[in-house]
Order: sequence, then C-alpha cells, then structure tokens
Amino acid sequence: MSDHQPSQFSQSAQMQNAPTRSNLPTETLAAWSWASAALLLTLAACLTLSPRFLLFISEPASGYRSSLTALESFLALHFGIWLFAIALALVFNIPSPPQPMPLVQSSTQPYQPLLGPLTFAASLSAFLAWNTTSVGPLALIMFIGSLIIGIWGLWAIMFAGTSFMSKTTGADKHTSGFIFGNTSAASNIKKRWRSDRGSRQDNQ
Repeated sequence: MSDHQPSQFSQSAQMQNAPTRSNLPTETLAAWSWASAALLLTLAACLTLSPRFLLFISEPASGYRSSLTALESFLALHFGIWLFAIALALVFNIPSPPQPMPLVQSSTQPYQPLLGPLTFAASLSAFLAWNTTSVGPLALIMFIGSLIIGIWGLWAIMFAGTSFMSKTTGADKHTSGFIFGNTSAASNIKKRWRSDRGSRQDNQ
C-alpha cells in the first residue's frame, strides 16, 4: 500500500504541472490576438477597398490587367467582409489579466465570441449578394448561405436566452419592449400569475 502512494502523488504532481491551453500567459495571447487581427484587417482592407493592388502584385508585368473580372471582385469583397468579422472577434475577445480574488461568484453560461461579428458579416454579405447580378447563380448561393447564418445569429442574439425571461411570471421580456412592443401579452401573463397566486393563497 505504501509503495503505491509515492507513485500516485508523483502522477498527480505531473498532471498539475503539465502545460494546458488555459495556462498560457495572458500577454502571449493578447500579443497573438493583436498581431493576427492586424494582419487580417490589412488583408480585408486590401480585398474590399483596393482589390486592384492585389492584381498589381500578382499579375506578371507582360500580361498586366487593369481591372478585375466580376467573379474576382465579388469574391474579394465577400472574403474581405468575413476576414474583417474574424479580426473584430479577435480584438473583442482579447483575454484580460485574471483578478486575484473574484468579488462576485457568478455562474458562467456558454458563449460564442464569433456570434456577433459573424452575424453582422453574414447579414451584410447577404445584402450585397442580393444586389449583385454580374456573377450569375453564385450570388444567389452566397445570398442563401449568408442569409441563413445571419437570421439564425440574430435569432440567437435576441431570443435564445433565459436572461430575458421573467423569473416570477415566466413572460418573455423580448416581446414586451422594443421592437415588438407587445406589452398586452406580458400584462395578461402577469394578471394570470397574480390570480393563480391569489387562488393558491385562498386555498391554503
């Protein structure tokens, strides 16, 4: 029994000292995030604002073209939008130094850092693809795919959460305020809850 105890202690010490993804220094993650975001933003700016510059550095001097084709312009614009969204997600999710002692112990819920930026990028891409007629069915395919991601993302941001559900009445607070303004439904639920509560107290 005593022979197994040192080995167990050594194994537990090795597991604690083993490097994990959460043990990376905050400064290293922040520097990587800023550098990656800067490179992605630079490439996104070249693709969306100055795609001819990429044509200038990629085409040989003998066969230089002065303008992009419709397909090249379409792909450059939409790839630039998606790269810009990923760069924003990197910037908005740079880790902060850990606090020595948390003051409030709150329960953490699952969170997707790419939800907001990619939803915005998908909505913008769907809008631009719908108004593009020079690339044939490719614009329709891009529109459908981006529209699905955008609408699903907007639904997840606005409705897929329990923080806007009333803990007392169970009414959905999303529909009682802007933009729906369905205050009558929330008030009816509240009245029904009060009547049920009153009847239970009378029965007791």
